[in-house]
Amino acid sequence: MSPAILESARQLADAEPGDLPMNFREKTAWLNVIAMAAAYSLYFGLLLAGHPAGREVLPMLWLFGSVAVAHAVTVIVGTIILSAQAPKSERARADERDRAIRRRGAAAAYYVLLVGMMVVGVYLPFVESGVALANCGLLAIVLAELVNSVVVLMSYRRGWHG
Repeated sequence: MSPAILESARQLADAEPGDLPMNFREKTAWLNVIAMAAAYSLYFGLLLAGHPAGREVLPMLWLFGSVAVAHAVTVIVGTIILSAQAPKSERARADERDRAIRRRGAAAAYYVLLVGMMVVGVYLPFVESGVALANCGLLAIVLAELVNSVVVLMSYRRGWHG
């Protein structure tokens, strides 16, 4: 083995999990969290400010569709840029650790989504209707996906190995 590889291995062995450089999957998780936070903060902020999307179906569909497309385009373009900058070894297929981390994030998100949909489907029909109900469902979905990404980020940062 070359001295450079041995030195890198020693540094990784001595490093705390939070001190390690970010890998490609962690960077894309950060990209998703930041893009989601920006896009859906704008959407729900506009609703709270009195935008017609909080009361009418077509403005809601138009605004949410626009925000969702902006989020998707941001993540796709960002992932392409990150992929072009990452070494080929980081872009390799996900290993068992990566898959375990994704499962952990999905499991946490499942419970958030389950509780959110129970509130939307069991409680809210008695106090809200129509667009407000749909927006509460969208909020539950967005929160669940944010929880998924945050758990993935925390798992990579803290060195979770399943």
